Amino acid sequence: MNPAATTTASLDHPARPDGERLRHGAEIFAMLGEPTRLELLWLMTRGPQTVTELVNAVGASRTSVSQHLAKLRHAGVVDVLREGRTAHYSLRGGHVERLVREGLNHADHVVSGEQPHQ
Repeated sequence: MNPAATTTASLDHPARPDGERLRHGAEIFAMLGEPTRLELLWLMTRGPQTVTELVNAVGASRTSVSQHLAKLRHAGVVDVLREGRTAHYSLRGGHVERLVREGLNHADHVVSGEQPHQ
């Protein structure tokens, strides 16, 4: 039996991150640091989205949305699945979804004045 197949993914990585991990982590946070990209990512927490769906939802130009999606793909934050002429964009894994949701949950507390919790 393959030990990797039975290993459960950990959400806790207690070892100090090396330079490569810190650079990639900073790149991910930079991708979350632009409001339109964050909104696109939030929309993808609901499931895969086409460019047209994303354009209609955020009210930005197709060119702008496509450029944001290209940056997100390059940073390894989203995946694209092409079906004929249609591309479906989705978040790359649960870690990205949790970052998006937690960032917006924190923002909700700041904006609403609700006290932080554990």
